[in-house]
Amino acid sequence: MVSKKKDKIGVVILGSTGSIGQSTLSVVERHSDLFRIVALSANRSIDLLAAQAHKHSVTKIVVADASAIKDKEELSSLEWKTGVDGIAEVVADPEVDIVVNAIVGAAGLQATLSTIEAGKKLALANKESLVVGGPLVLESLRKCDGEIIPIDSEHSAIYQCIKKEELRTLSRLILTASGGPFFNLPPEQLESVTLQQALKHPTWEMGQKVTIDSATLANKALEIIEAHFLFGTEYESISAVIHPQSIVHSFVEFIDGSVLAQLGSPTMELPILYALAHPKRVADSALRTFEPASLSSLEFESIDEDRFPMFWAGVQAGRQGGTAPAIFNASNEIAVEAFLKRQIKFSEIPMVVDKTSMSLGVDEVDSLKDIVVADESAREVSGEVVQSIRS
Repeated sequence: MVSKKKDKIGVVILGSTGSIGQSTLSVVERHSDLFRIVALSANRSIDLLAAQAHKHSVTKIVVADASAIKDKEELSSLEWKTGVDGIAEVVADPEVDIVVNAIVGAAGLQATLSTIEAGKKLALANKESLVVGGPLVLESLRKCDGEIIPIDSEHSAIYQCIKKEELRTLSRLILTASGGPFFNLPPEQLESVTLQQALKHPTWEMGQKVTIDSATLANKALEIIEAHFLFGTEYESISAVIHPQSIVHSFVEFIDGSVLAQLGSPTMELPILYALAHPKRVADSALRTFEPASLSSLEFESIDEDRFPMFWAGVQAGRQGGTAPAIFNASNEIAVEAFLKRQIKFSEIPMVVDKTSMSLGVDEVDSLKDIVVADESAREVSGEVVQSIRS
């Protein structure tokens, strides 16, 4: 429900300096007659965050990492807060109607829970919230009668193809994956790929972390876990295929054999706009670029286990449940960070995750503390594995 104090939808963007955050700002700027930015947050990018706040006439900001604030002068004209408490405070602001959670990684879980508990609509781009804390998020949704509109293109596609009352008639969900830059590369050649090659995604423009996850297909495994919780679908009924053109974003098969799909050019601004405006659709001439006649043939291929071991490891973690997804996610984050710093090879990312998973047992998740402990343990072990590879 839109605040009675205003006629524009009040938006908070968490992770505004990242790829999704910046795309959301572009969408809001084009539709300033409908939306108003109430607050922005970033982890450490103070300069960009302050610039965004000034450009979009935002006075409230949150810096997640308080240690990043060294010179407060640049924030003197802004009302700034820090940490998870600061995020919880801004999402609960009466002027806020919808929160875009574009925080990267497991750090976004607490923001998701705070948003739901505050009774706000959540536009979710932080898939890790459901990956590491799915049961907690679902329980919070039940207690607070919350609403999540997914921003990930695959889940937005599924969401657009179904209605809540049709969930019981679903038979299968089929997510699509571009395959990244290496889907045709023989597995033995992955040993020598460079950081520059891995960051050169063929169809999407994304942040570094998700671009590497797309190259390993860890991202698709996380999305399958996310779909399991979002749509209440068993893992046996969720699969993924390689689709290099990134035009079909997901398929939904119903029990009568009917299949629906959502198609569109690869841009995150479309699912962002859909989430912000839901349940309405808003005209946007900047996004109406789909021309079927100009497309090349649409191709689909099975996912090769030898080329994409991270995909299968992630799906297995989801099936295990408990703290297994949190361990997979945390170890992957450490491994990708090490690769981005050129500390390990691209082909060694699965090794870090595998050794970490083998070192830690899987426990049940009864509270946020269980997830935090598993996350911290996985990061510690993964760091040790990275050091052992380097030495």
